Amino acid sequence: MQFLDFEKPIQDLYEELDRIREVSKKSKVDLSASIADIEKKIEESKKSLYKNLSGWQRVQLSRHPERPYTLEYIERISEGFVELFGDRNVKDDKAMVGGFGQIQGQTVMFIGHQKGNTTKQRQYRNFGMANPEGYRKALRLMKMAEKFNKPIVCLIDTPGAFPGIEGEERGQAEAIARNIQDMFLLTVPVVCVIIGEGASGGAIGIGVGDRVFMMENTWYSVISPESCSSILWRSWEHKERAAEALKLTAKDMLGNGLIDGIIKEPLGGAHVNPEEAAKNLQKKIVESLKELIPMDAEERIQERMAKFVKMGVFNEA
Repeated sequence: MQFLDFEKPIQDLYEELDRIREVSKKSKVDLSASIADIEKKIEESKKSLYKNLSGWQRVQLSRHPERPYTLEYIERISEGFVELFGDRNVKDDKAMVGGFGQIQGQTVMFIGHQKGNTTKQRQYRNFGMANPEGYRKALRLMKMAEKFNKPIVCLIDTPGAFPGIEGEERGQAEAIARNIQDMFLLTVPVVCVIIGEGASGGAIGIGVGDRVFMMENTWYSVISPESCSSILWRSWEHKERAAEALKLTAKDMLGNGLIDGIIKEPLGGAHVNPEEAAKNLQKKIVESLKELIPMDAEERIQERMAKFVKMGVFNEA
């Protein structure tokens, strides 16, 4: 297991636990009491540490290299997944994946950002940053789901839409804007979940839904803490301060009425127990679809629109 910098106290306890177990194994001396004592300390330290994480610490957890990504979740929560490819215009964007699968007998169109587990995979997936063709592929799959009257589940995990010049040349802003517009009018249920990073238009491009959830250790904001810090202070050194100011955690977003709920993660993050994290995700998706599927399509669209229109506060001069 890889540990983050703020997890150093827990890492030290795990290393001590490994040493005692090794000594017990080699010397054949019963050290079960000492092992149990350290295991207890580990659990107590975890509860204390993860009880009140800062915004920046949750950002770090959302980026943990062992954290499950979209395809891993789809594999765990669905059956018979068939991936679909291409935007029928430019190419197949590997940073955006999608296809049909079944959750407890219900056919669902899955769409989501995909990062990579290794350096080679991350390059192949463009670090989860989709080009315009990725968003156009996503919209094509949404329209396909609508045609066959199947609900849509969007799994969001991106540091942002790809900012390269080629993306701009092919209409990055238009592609995201088109998705936002058309997602409001989809006649089928749409459930969106931020499973990692939810940055800027790259996230909202597949983030308009009847229900929008965040997993516990994720973030959702118009800008990353590093970019915010570089703009305001001309340096990344103030990223922790920026993370607090942005109010980007799931708790902050729920408090501001921008999401519908928080999906609990295992103590320490989704990477600690991916199976449990996937189980919690599946449960929330199933609950949401049971509420949304029986609704009249027009009623669903109107509620979806009203949900986003009421966001934010303004004063008239």
